[in-house]
Amino acid sequence: MIITTTDFIPNREVTQIIGIARGSTVRARNVGRDIFAGLKNLVGGEIDEYTKLQAQSREQAMQRMIADAESQQADAILNVRLTTSMVMQGASEMLAYGTAVKLS
Repeated sequence: MIITTTDFIPNREVTQIIGIARGSTVRARNVGRDIFAGLKNLVGGEIDEYTKLQAQSREQAMQRMIADAESQQADAILNVRLTTSMVMQGASEMLAYGTAVKLS
């Protein structure tokens, strides 16, 4: 599966646009991370716990997007984008999406 943020793949032709491939996950913070993050916020710097949580969320959303494209028999996903939104206090959704296509 070819995954790209561009709208084309060099030396390959898009023969069919299948549709949108998407994957998402919703993650909540936990008390332990929040306490440490609060302390880190006082002194400044990167909050490693949240960085790791975001990285895990991105990876899971991407894997779910790829699985969605594979279920549609796509060869590639073009114009891949990631977005996040707050679902409720302390919980966010990470969404990965792109255009599933067939290539020649």
